[in-house]
Amino acid sequence: MGHGDYSSIRRTARASSMGYFTKPKEEIFKQRSINNAMSPFGVGIRESRDSEEHPNSLAIIIALDVTGSMGSVPHYLVKEGLPHIVEHIINAGILDPQILFLGIGDHVVDSAPLQVGQFESSDELLDKWLTDVYLEGGGGGNEGESYMLAWYFAAKHTSIDCLEKRNKKGFLFTIGDEPVLDSISQHNLNEIMGKGQYEKFMSNELYDKASQKYHAYHLHIKETASGSRQEVINGWKQMLSDHAIIVDQRNQVADIIAKIVSASVESDQPAQSDTAPEKPQKPIMML
Repeated sequence: MGHGDYSSIRRTARASSMGYFTKPKEEIFKQRSINNAMSPFGVGIRESRDSEEHPNSLAIIIALDVTGSMGSVPHYLVKEGLPHIVEHIINAGILDPQILFLGIGDHVVDSAPLQVGQFESSDELLDKWLTDVYLEGGGGGNEGESYMLAWYFAAKHTSIDCLEKRNKKGFLFTIGDEPVLDSISQHNLNEIMGKGQYEKFMSNELYDKASQKYHAYHLHIKETASGSRQEVINGWKQMLSDHAIIVDQRNQVADIIAKIVSASVESDQPAQSDTAPEKPQKPIMML
C-alpha cells in the first residue's frame, strides 16, 4: 500500500466538505461495529513499501485507544491533528511517510480490541482509515487496556522497506490513558487474529519485539481521571523509560508525534523529548 500523494490544499477542501471541522464525532465516526476491512482475524502482513512514487518510505503506526475516555483523540486527529503530523514531517524533508492506524481496546471485555488499517500516503486514504475506526467506547474495570496488541501486530504482522532495505526503523505510537495489561493468552490471540498464534506473551516481551523494528513510544494522556493517577504514570516510566511521553492535554499529541519523527529520522536514533529542535523547512507537496 502507500500509493498516492498528500496535498494540504486538497485535504482542507475535503475536510470542509465532509464537516470534519464542525460535526460531532458521532457523525464523523459512523461505524457501529468493526469495519470488516479493519478486522485483524486471519490478516496476513501489512506492508509499507517503496515505489517509484515513494522511493524512501517511512513506516509510522498510530495506535488509538478507542475506549470510552479516549474517543476524543481520533476526533481531534481528523479535525486538525493528522494534517499537522503529515505536513510537519514532509516539511522536515521526510517526503514519503506511510501511516497505518490501529484501534486498540480491551481484549478481556471488548468485541473489537484490535482494528487494523493499511499503510497509506495519500490524504484521502489516510482520512478513510482514520474515520473507519470503530469507537467502541468499551474498556473494563480490569485496570488496563490492550496496548500490547499494537506491539504484537507491529512485530508479527508488518513488513517495512525502511528497515528491510535501509536498516531504518519505523515509528510506533500508542496513545491512551490507562496502564497496559500484563499479558495476552494464546486463546485470546487466536480469538482476535485467527488460529495459529502459538503462545502466551507478556506485554514487556511484545514491546521488546516491536522495538526491534520500530522506535516504539507510548503517549500517556494525563488529563483524564485515570491518566492523572501517579501510579499509572510511574508504571509507564518504569516500563518504557524515556519512550513513555507524558502528555498534559490530548491536543498536544500531533505536535509530539511530528517532532519525534522529524527530529530523529536522519540519525535513526530515538528523540529524547517532545521538544527537539525542528529542522529547516522544505515545501510540502501541493496540487
